[in-house]
Amino acid sequence: MKAAAHSILLSEQQIQDRVAEMAQEISRDYRGRALIVIGVLKGSFIFVADLIRKIDPSVLMELDFISVASYGSSTTSSGEVRLIRDVQISIEGKDVLIVEDIIDSGRTLTYVMPLLTGRNARSVKIATLLEKPENRSFAGEVHYVGFRIPNAFVVGYGLDYAGHYRNLPDIRILDEA
Repeated sequence: MKAAAHSILLSEQQIQDRVAEMAQEISRDYRGRALIVIGVLKGSFIFVADLIRKIDPSVLMELDFISVASYGSSTTSSGEVRLIRDVQISIEGKDVLIVEDIIDSGRTLTYVMPLLTGRNARSVKIATLLEKPENRSFAGEVHYVGFRIPNAFVVGYGLDYAGHYRNLPDIRILDEA
């Protein structure tokens, strides 16, 4: 299948404005506390970098990543989630913020949440840049949502199609040809 990213859904400025707002919300909720931010690789890496730089310095922060796979080179999930890289730091007794690029079906979070909550964190919350409400099967609470978007395959700002388009500064709908 040939695909191109043409239709801009969210501009670079819209993204940056909303990321700053989300960082203010997180800063308010964790002010004066320690927080472990866990980015879900690979798609969240740009969002995580922008988000943590905007969180108030009064929030003592550690950063780690977890990597799972469910898409491969397709625009639909395989339905199977595999752990590629686990977090390297202990989260026991600590406040954890999982940062996702997009919640589509929610299979990734359905896999990751029990994995991390089973390690006796004090709290585990979720932040996502994008959410597709009509596809979502994840039953848990999502505490910080950047944008709710329609059911379209999107790329840019870290999100990819078959490894491409992560470098776009905005978020675009993938047009299939």
